[in-house]
Amino acid sequence: MCTAISVKVNDHYFGRNLDYEHTFGEKITVTPRNYLFKFINGSEIKQHYSIIGMALPCGGYPLYFDATNEAGLSMAGLNFPDNAVYMKSLVGRDNIAAYEFIPWILSQCKSVPESRHLLEKINITDHPFSENMPPTPLHWIIADRDSSVTVEQTKCGLNIYENPVGVLTNNPEFNIQLFNLANYMNVSSSEPVNRFSDKINLQPYSRGMGGIGIPGDISSMSRFVRATFVKLNSIYGETEKEAVNQFFHVLYSVYQQKGCAQVNDMYEVTNYTSCCNTDRGIYYYTTYNNSTVNAVDMHRENLDGDEIVAYAPLESEEFNFVN
Repeated sequence: MCTAISVKVNDHYFGRNLDYEHTFGEKITVTPRNYLFKFINGSEIKQHYSIIGMALPCGGYPLYFDATNEAGLSMAGLNFPDNAVYMKSLVGRDNIAAYEFIPWILSQCKSVPESRHLLEKINITDHPFSENMPPTPLHWIIADRDSSVTVEQTKCGLNIYENPVGVLTNNPEFNIQLFNLANYMNVSSSEPVNRFSDKINLQPYSRGMGGIGIPGDISSMSRFVRATFVKLNSIYGETEKEAVNQFFHVLYSVYQQKGCAQVNDMYEVTNYTSCCNTDRGIYYYTTYNNSTVNAVDMHRENLDGDEIVAYAPLESEEFNFVN
């Protein structure tokens, strides 16, 4: 499954863990301003905001897992099985296939409020990308430096939730995930206070006991609680390196190690972790086999071009001996 977070320090940062039992051939992909987007509803966008993120380039088309545009608006699609319901095309709506949703929003909008105007008219359809690539059940987080929303299309229709914590995982529906946080109101980063009884003198025997109760498993609801607690209590520092480093540590708190989540005869792992400085257009990432932080800067590309540029993640890790 997956976890995504949005964090504002001095700059705004957005990123995610992509957890799955195999990779997809994903690449860090820059879509320049003049790339021609053609949508299943017949519309075209010839000039738009440039976009950087992790995508599967397929026949020259960027199938984005997560992305940020040059204006600083970000999106990520996360697995939402058994809950996501895509519709047939509807008259009077902007019919957009699930795989088009991220480009549809990021090519046109520079903020969450602007995206809301498009969301009021959208219908996410069940059109496949190709015969061999059926639609994936997803829900999405959309974030800028000031706010974030969660978008879910279920059997009840399109739901747009304010996301005050800037975190998204998977099932169940977001409103249930948010409600569940109330079960952890007493959890704290501070030392615990004895509320058990005034008739017995109880003292902490270890550091970190204020966090007792935070779930440690890797189910989606537990990851939501843990990622939210770690994100909201983290200290990110002042420099770019400090902020990026701490951002990765937040996502590493819900990292999936090979062997802990079996899927048939395979194991789900965190294929990659990303952190995009949305103000500077720099996409940092690590992979399961390479914990070195590497980066792609969208502004080092020709953003007035008309073809996508893609870089395969660096998978070879170097070990630096100091003796």
